[in-house]
Amino acid sequence: QVQLVESGGGLVQAGGSLRLSCAGSGRTLSGYYMGWSRQAPGKAREFVAAISRSGSSTHYLDSVKGRFTISTDNGKNTVYLQMNSLKPEDTAVYYCAAGPRSTWPPRFDSWGRGTQVTVSS
Repeated sequence: QVQLVESGGGLVQAGGSLRLSCAGSGRTLSGYYMGWSRQAPGKAREFVAAISRSGSSTHYLDSVKGRFTISTDNGKNTVYLQMNSLKPEDTAVYYCAAGPRSTWPPRFDSWGRGTQVTVSS
């Protein structure tokens, strides 16, 4: 079992920045890659970013490349998502996610409860 708890969402104007944090726990967490997904109103949940346990490998959704940065404090099972140059189309519920290390990029199969990010134009 993996438990994921997000924090850091909020309301920001277009062009602004937000930083999301996720604390992971659970005895099987070492077998998972962590990352982020998001779901906008009326749309399916989509992959945003993932990071390897060491932080040496990352993978991003094309539309966020160059604007979002995922990082990890592996010793604390924590991942972060720094979001810069935010756009209204980034508005969504952002979920911390985890997926088995058997594939890269990971196929997430566990999610936190989510945190709302709203970008106003």
